[in-house]
Amino acid sequence: MSCSGQGLIGLDQALAAYSTVELRAVQTLPLVEAHQHYLAHDVLSEIALPLFTQSAVDGYALKSEDILAGITVFELVGEIRAGIEEYVQIESGQCVRIFTGGKLPDSADTVARQEIVSKLDSRISLNQALNKGTDIRYQGEELSIGTILAKQGQYLKSGLVASLSMAGVKEVSVFNRPRIAVLITGDEVSKSLDNSAQVFDANSPMVLTWLKERGFYSIHLEHVIDDETVLKKALANALDHYDLVITTGGVSVGDYDLIRPVSLALGANEIFWQVAQKPGKPIYFAEYKKPNQSSYLLGLPGNPAAVFVCLEIHVFTLLKAMQGLKEAKPEWEKASLSEAVKGDSREQLLRMKLNVDEQGQLSVSKLKKQQSHMLSNLSEANVIGRIPVFNDAENCPKFIEFIRL
Repeated sequence: MSCSGQGLIGLDQALAAYSTVELRAVQTLPLVEAHQHYLAHDVLSEIALPLFTQSAVDGYALKSEDILAGITVFELVGEIRAGIEEYVQIESGQCVRIFTGGKLPDSADTVARQEIVSKLDSRISLNQALNKGTDIRYQGEELSIGTILAKQGQYLKSGLVASLSMAGVKEVSVFNRPRIAVLITGDEVSKSLDNSAQVFDANSPMVLTWLKERGFYSIHLEHVIDDETVLKKALANALDHYDLVITTGGVSVGDYDLIRPVSLALGANEIFWQVAQKPGKPIYFAEYKKPNQSSYLLGLPGNPAAVFVCLEIHVFTLLKAMQGLKEAKPEWEKASLSEAVKGDSREQLLRMKLNVDEQGQLSVSKLKKQQSHMLSNLSEANVIGRIPVFNDAENCPKFIEFIRL
């Protein structure tokens, strides 16, 4: 879906454009290596869980019919440990010592936890009545064969990896993670402040660490000066060798904002340029067609707060779309506004503080220092709030959408 030629577009329209990108290839990986990937297919259980009927506690396995018959003293005839296959059968009036996870003998149907028995040499005394099936985990009670363990599009975090591993899953099909290049533009951006007209580079460490938090570690990072020839070479190389090129700076309308014209000269197809949001209006998105698979260019503004907001709203949505998430979009939630905010002709994406009252009700409050070159409030911000367009103070919304940081 191309929005080129439409001029300024809405935020939802921009986000919808990301869902039209080409998906990355699918590969099968060992389960641990698939961590921080998106599943390409549903994963079904090939086994039942638990694998066998077992004890849920440390205690003694016995027959419930003996308890119903009034027997309270049992002869101890053996021991079953977890992970050790023991063939032990019990007769009426007998019990076997069993530990958590130990396989229950076929002849037993109840477990008395050790806290409710008294040990009498080679016997035990049961101190309270029990129902049949007490403290037993039955085979297949959690999962049956064919149960869907995880669905296509789910992100493999450590908890899901553990769940699949317990079900015997050894490998899964996942979408390849996009190969990413990051180009930081601007003569004024520096690591060392070589002259008094420069500023410290916040964008490089921010973009790199943001990507690492989401499982992207092998990132090509390059600082590019505001020179058309130099930029053309760097951008051509990045588009040729990487799936996604993220740039910061150089996408507005100044004489040295070269990302858009240079990319078009290289043959990129503009999808959109400029979104009705604040901060981050001059964001630029283009497709670069290659023989096997397209690569994409997402040009972010240069001001660091705008970069941060665009990472959370735009880059994250695009990355999810490239990795197979259908209708990828930010995970919006709703909360009340704790105080009125000033309206604007563009949607505002504000750094805000989420609060929860004693009743569990959510509210968000605007933080100070919202200008696009300011980052100091990120030590307090835990959400980005989405303020719709409005003019008059009486039209300020009482509830807004937000995403968690």
